[in-house]
Amino acid sequence: MKHAAYILETMDQMFPDATVELFHHNHFELLVAVVLSAQTTDVAVNKVTPHLFESYPTPITLMNGDVKDIEKHIKTIGLYRNKAKNIKALSKALIENFDGQVPSNRTDLESLPGVGRKTANVVLSNAFNIPALAVDTHVQRVSIRLGFAKENDSVLVVEQKLMKKIPKDKWQQAHHQFIFFGRYHCLSRHPKCKTCPLYDICKYRDKAKYRHESKSS
Repeated sequence: MKHAAYILETMDQMFPDATVELFHHNHFELLVAVVLSAQTTDVAVNKVTPHLFESYPTPITLMNGDVKDIEKHIKTIGLYRNKAKNIKALSKALIENFDGQVPSNRTDLESLPGVGRKTANVVLSNAFNIPALAVDTHVQRVSIRLGFAKENDSVLVVEQKLMKKIPKDKWQQAHHQFIFFGRYHCLSRHPKCKTCPLYDICKYRDKAKYRHESKSS
């Protein structure tokens, strides 16, 4: 726990205002934006959602939208055809099963097309302030490098280990801070090891040092 506390304190100093970076004005827009963000950067999603939500501001309008037109709005992001079908279908499910409202429990959220555990966690945490700890590629990478998890751990195992080591009331903020740490500091290919305040406890440091020495020799 001391190890975890030190990491969280450090990230509090580095990213005190870390929060969700997907543009949204309500629970529905957040849900759609998170679904669209799968295997795509938030920056790319934020470029398409303003026009998408202007054309389809509610579940009923998106449900009734032509899938080809929806595709045109999001064609610059990865897997856009499948995502267009999913957001249209999840909008229909919201209308038919939940009175057009985004549900606030995991089972109902995961019943929606295109919504898995990670998406449900993001929505639960950010829309409803229900403690949850979503694990994306940034969170997984940072968790492994900082010793919270092992390289062969599944996403679910990483999530479970984080929930055991991080106090429940810090799950939401830790999720955002791990993302910011991975997105802006502990990058996948070129982590900023030389300026990292957590370098001394990082599991990645020996690999990074070895790679640097190999390139220099």
